[in-house]
Amino acid sequence: MFYRIPRIYFVLCAVVLLQNATSPVFSQTGAEALIRTGVDEARTVTLAGNTRPEATAANDAGEVADDLPLNHMMLQLKRSPQQEKAIGQLIEQLHDPKSPKFHQWLSAAEFGRQYSVAESDVKTVTNWLEGRGFTVNTIYPGGVAIDFSGDAGHVRQAFHTSIHNLNVDGVKHIANMSDPQIPEALAPAVAGVVSLHNFFPRRMSRAKSAKNRPGLPQFTGTSSGQTFQLVTPADFATIYDFNPLFAKGITGSGQTIVVVEDTNLYTPTRGTSDWAAFRSAFGLSQYTTGSLTTEHPAPPSGASNCASPGVNSDDVEAILDAEWASAAAPGAAIVVASCANTDFTSGLFTAVQNLVNASAPPPIVSISYGSCESENGPAQNAFISSLFQQAVTEGISVFVSAGDEGAASCDAGATTATHGLSVSGFASTAYNVAVGGTDFSDTYSGTAGNYWLTSNSATYGSAVSYIPEIPWDDSCANSLIAAFEGYPTTYGANGFCGSETARTEDFLEVVAGSGGPSNCAYGSATIPGVTSGTCAGYAKPSWQAGLAGIPNDGVRDIPDISLFASNGSWGHYSIICFTDPNNGGEPCTGSPANWAGVGGTSIASPEMAGLQALVNQNTGSKQGNPNYVYYNMAVTTPSAFHPVIQGNIDVNCEGPVNCFGFAGALDYGRDGRIFGTTWAGVLSVSGSAYVPAYAAGSAWNLANGIGSVDAYNLVMNWVAK
Repeated sequence: MFYRIPRIYFVLCAVVLLQNATSPVFSQTGAEALIRTGVDEARTVTLAGNTRPEATAANDAGEVADDLPLNHMMLQLKRSPQQEKAIGQLIEQLHDPKSPKFHQWLSAAEFGRQYSVAESDVKTVTNWLEGRGFTVNTIYPGGVAIDFSGDAGHVRQAFHTSIHNLNVDGVKHIANMSDPQIPEALAPAVAGVVSLHNFFPRRMSRAKSAKNRPGLPQFTGTSSGQTFQLVTPADFATIYDFNPLFAKGITGSGQTIVVVEDTNLYTPTRGTSDWAAFRSAFGLSQYTTGSLTTEHPAPPSGASNCASPGVNSDDVEAILDAEWASAAAPGAAIVVASCANTDFTSGLFTAVQNLVNASAPPPIVSISYGSCESENGPAQNAFISSLFQQAVTEGISVFVSAGDEGAASCDAGATTATHGLSVSGFASTAYNVAVGGTDFSDTYSGTAGNYWLTSNSATYGSAVSYIPEIPWDDSCANSLIAAFEGYPTTYGANGFCGSETARTEDFLEVVAGSGGPSNCAYGSATIPGVTSGTCAGYAKPSWQAGLAGIPNDGVRDIPDISLFASNGSWGHYSIICFTDPNNGGEPCTGSPANWAGVGGTSIASPEMAGLQALVNQNTGSKQGNPNYVYYNMAVTTPSAFHPVIQGNIDVNCEGPVNCFGFAGALDYGRDGRIFGTTWAGVLSVSGSAYVPAYAAGSAWNLANGIGSVDAYNLVMNWVAK
């Protein structure tokens, strides 16, 4: 019998810094104007691919009133190909020790002066917006984003699309019902509206699940009557070799890690904060330089675009990010940067943009939210990529959760994949580290007794060494789970995904650490949510090379690196102190086995951000995009990484898209029993053969990238090349 622990989803996004529209803080230095004709409202072009797949007649609940206020929409501009090429060359030089520009990071103002869209183009676009009745609030320092406000009537008249109320599975939304249009003259300089809807990013975390295996050694802790080896900060430090660094005083002291959120932290009415209780129980409070603060970052101009979001249902994401960033870097300053969502703009975007455009930007940012490339649309993908691109030129290291849906990021939260292969557009840019998820292989291999003590230390540690890892995957399509349950295959009439066990024990779920190729960062899908039409992926970055296993596919592949992310499927999950009774919190009293538990790549991203703080402390400098060093060190110093060689991140599926072994529609009786001769398929790269999406292996792979890390060897051998 296989037991699991419930879950929680988290996905995080980037935020944009605003400038005073009439007094931009940059002074652009001569970019070529791209708008060369007068604006003729009768000649328009469609900004294809910028309608949510949920905007259908079936979900339509009627058009909103024209006077519905829509504040802080975002228009994304675009640079010339020559400018983009120049930025790419600069980023290469900033990361090349042989270049005189090595680590000569820019300020936001310098970036704007050198790489903004031509001032004449910005003026033409802002004049057009104002002429259509909008208020231009801010022109961002990077010169490619404009914050503007208006109402639904202005949107309908200017962009030729109406905003409707939607009812999607009982949840109310608003969204544009067709792709927006703009005057043809503006098209060379306008990428599009970042979003005309309130489908915001999803958090990438999972609450502990309630499944376990018979015969699991009874030590470390119990939860809901089941025994688990809970992962505490002490275990994490042992497994990934942080302890020798802490002994040397390399704890992140003097470093700042920002975790970006769309909520504030829950604050108990009595007693200590959850973060303080977590640090006290697990022995982290001895590192006295560690701290926690919350900020609502303001734009450089001081305009009010980052309101406090209060405490909402994402507060579990905020605390787990803060606590586990601190577990990896107990001496670092942890900053929770949060902004409220506006009508059409995620508070995550606002926070990140304001941080990136600050006079003193943070050296490290972690984002644990996301959504798939094709659902984002090309305008939002361009916005995210441009924001992270600017961050890298300032020396900021950006870590993003790869996702919790295997290779089916467009099916987040579903019980079966129907949209084929996809990745998160927040993780797939060339300017961030995409962090995937692993589990430990000890339960599967029957070797748990080799890696865990039968009792806990004073700080609740019981791991004795590194534990071999497998990909985190809770789906019936996981070949290791199928074998453990006694099934010869995952698919087909005799496969695990077609079994009553898979149905009744909740293995028909799209739940796994994410990976795969970028495939719809650009262009427009003709089938909503499915890579189709003119969809194309980001180009493969220069640093993603030199390792066996990296696909020769010409596109960006994720993840780059992975860490433990299981929520209990093989008896392991991570502990947090989270006491909010309104959102599933537990009292942080007694044994941590009774505390809240989580998994998901949401926890792996802030941990890698914490590790980067140790690198920055030891080198004495910001590092920009760490992927330049990771991929080089994987060749020169393989002891800094642990390969993940068996298992996969495959998930169950239905339908015709990338689904192998599916037979008809799945039907269930009232008791949950499958009847008839139908069964689920499994996500496959091939439609005619079983090629799981995706398998681990001895080389770089799309399940876990380079693999996980040995922190000591990584930090002590860090050399930029």
